[in-house]
Amino acid sequence: MAEILQELNFIIQDKNRIITENIEDKYLSDTLGRLKGTALAVVLPVSTNEVSGIMKWAYDREVQVTPRGAGTNLVGSTVPDQGGIVLDLTLMNHILELDFETFTATVEPGVILQDFQAYVEEKGLFYPPDPGEKLATIGGNISTNAGGMRAVKYGVTRDYVMGLEAVLPDGKVIQAGSKNIKDSSGLSLKNLLIGSEGTLAVITKCILKLVPKPETSVSAVVPFDSLGAGIESVLHIIKESTNPTAIEFVEKKVIKLGEDFLHIRFPYPEAKAYLILTFDGREEEVLANVQRAKNVVLETNALDFIILEDKKLLEDVWKLRGALVKAVEAVSEQEPVDIVVPINRTAEFIGFINELEKESGMQMVSFGHAGDGNVHLCVIRGNRSQAEWEAEKSKNMSAIYLKAYNLGGLTSGEHGIGLSKKEYFLKETDALNLELMRSIKGGFDKKGILNSHKVYNF
Repeated sequence: MAEILQELNFIIQDKNRIITENIEDKYLSDTLGRLKGTALAVVLPVSTNEVSGIMKWAYDREVQVTPRGAGTNLVGSTVPDQGGIVLDLTLMNHILELDFETFTATVEPGVILQDFQAYVEEKGLFYPPDPGEKLATIGGNISTNAGGMRAVKYGVTRDYVMGLEAVLPDGKVIQAGSKNIKDSSGLSLKNLLIGSEGTLAVITKCILKLVPKPETSVSAVVPFDSLGAGIESVLHIIKESTNPTAIEFVEKKVIKLGEDFLHIRFPYPEAKAYLILTFDGREEEVLANVQRAKNVVLETNALDFIILEDKKLLEDVWKLRGALVKAVEAVSEQEPVDIVVPINRTAEFIGFINELEKESGMQMVSFGHAGDGNVHLCVIRGNRSQAEWEAEKSKNMSAIYLKAYNLGGLTSGEHGIGLSKKEYFLKETDALNLELMRSIKGGFDKKGILNSHKVYNF
């Protein structure tokens, strides 16, 4: 250990940025804190040169490296399960450039999402990706290709990454992508890095696309007698070109958990399910789209169309939607799932979940993004012993993923695979696809030192 510390100190001369003793649990896990690894050291670089030096050191000695940002990951991608060192990038947190002529910003990976969004909006610009965890880092968002509620209109993180600087496992630095809008110049290394969960390289700079800040935004709650009726309306909302920014679905039983947790009340309590809609853009365009959406849903079995004009009600509705996972966790441990299915199969999938809940006796709470088929599901432990919980959870999760695959769905829409979803991802993914993924990994990381047992790896 003394030798390792001495060698790391040669690269990072500030001893306060190398931790080898009393390493906090937060560095050894993710936000759930259930999976825990070990580490020889935690290293906090402040520059690309330092990251390059650390990676070259680790590569030469074949030391495992686990990159991390804010640690808000939900699937174990930041857990140092193979030991080695943890590379914490949170001190690389500067906005380096705001380029009004190319509508881009260049930032370091440790910049916090909500801070960056607030900064560009003050300048009249807008960064559309909107994952639920606003305290995540930009680098973490890119590493998992984070989505969020605004994906139905604006897309996901991948759609706003124009270029990346990254350090390869052997310490070499590459530039992938650029400020150019179009690119048909060879293979897209940038897009390989996006969503790779730290398995290929360490991101050190990000060129992000910005758009003009929307002039106004309007939200509405649409109650229904059933979730099926709500999902059917979603297809009409999209088909009629109402251009919603967000289309969230949630059942009454889930709303009740949020109401009890926050001590606030949701509108139209007699409904069985709800859509929450948002529209943004120029005022006249937004008002026209809201009216068109209202006409569509009232023609397709909606019970009402409640425009959230009252500021307090607007805040309460979105506060409740944002707190649903915390409301569940306040009651019990839960296993978070973020399966994605084709948008026209969402209601069928949720119907299956509700039937499985009845058959298994295990509570399951579902909500999510109706506009893109991303279902967020909390499988709840209740008062089960550890052995009962592990056995029943495994059985029910296998059934849930199998149903999603049979509907044409995928393992993850937003959170990534990491360690906790790896079992299901490997079962579902074609062997040839996995072989290609591993060959790409080998091209980037011949010694297998970066997150080497996660996602698609053995």
